[in-house]
Amino acid sequence: MHFNRLDLNLLVALNVLLEEKNVTRAGERLHLSQSTMSSALARLRDYFQDDLLVPVGRRMTPTPLAEGLVLPVREILLKVEATVVTAQQAFDPATSTRHFKLLVSDYVVSVLINPALPRLQREAPGITIECLTHTESPWDALQKGDIDLLILPTQYTHEGHPSEVLFEDTHTCIAWQDNPLVGDTLSLDQYLELGHVSVNFGVTGRVPAYDEWFFRTIGHARKAEVVLAAFTAVPFAVVGTTRIATIHKRLADLYVRHLPLKCVAPPIDIPPLAEAAVWLKYRDQDAGLAWLRRMLKDAANGR
Repeated sequence: MHFNRLDLNLLVALNVLLEEKNVTRAGERLHLSQSTMSSALARLRDYFQDDLLVPVGRRMTPTPLAEGLVLPVREILLKVEATVVTAQQAFDPATSTRHFKLLVSDYVVSVLINPALPRLQREAPGITIECLTHTESPWDALQKGDIDLLILPTQYTHEGHPSEVLFEDTHTCIAWQDNPLVGDTLSLDQYLELGHVSVNFGVTGRVPAYDEWFFRTIGHARKAEVVLAAFTAVPFAVVGTTRIATIHKRLADLYVRHLPLKCVAPPIDIPPLAEAAVWLKYRDQDAGLAWLRRMLKDAANGR
């Protein structure tokens, strides 16, 4: 199909070329040969009367015009995709074979996704769920349309994307049952003096977990002796040591049944954590996503 002399199929090629900045990798993503991809780039250059991608050393760099096309082209394709999905027949979980991609923490997998799986299988036996781990830039995957739902604490959500709170959780401290330094209560001084096991996300550890974010905002620096990239690893790192950790109550409840751990109330009231699902505005009418969010909320409430 052509619009204003432009083969609209070339927009798909342009989108991938601008993301990969490499003809060979772009071709691999679209399952096209390098010669076919090079031909598509040549046609795009001819249409826009611009090189679009120019070699700089061993890399290809977008021209100013190409930089300006990145977001508009991506949004056009996402709108088309959302329109096609919405225009299809009403979502029927019993017969759907849809593949849902979610970007979630291992905590959310443990306390929300896993409890939801039995009902999801009963009501939608043909669907598949893929859970991807958080990165330092989770919004890139959402804005590119690479995922269906991004689930994260509400204080990390961005304006411009629709969202819905799925569940709330509180926090508790956990300690090894035989920890000689921790009794039934913790004072603030004791809490700050003890070594902590904490969680940060990303390769460079720049994104703190909710509890770490909270204590930083009120001006308390905890002594982090062990920093992990997964919430589910924290309870194991506490066992056999004098360290403590502050984790979600739902997660703690799962582990105290299987590990020699005890729960102790934090010395400061930590505001409840609200986990929200975020999706692209173009998919706001997606019946499948609405159904999935409803199933997840039911699972969070024990239904």
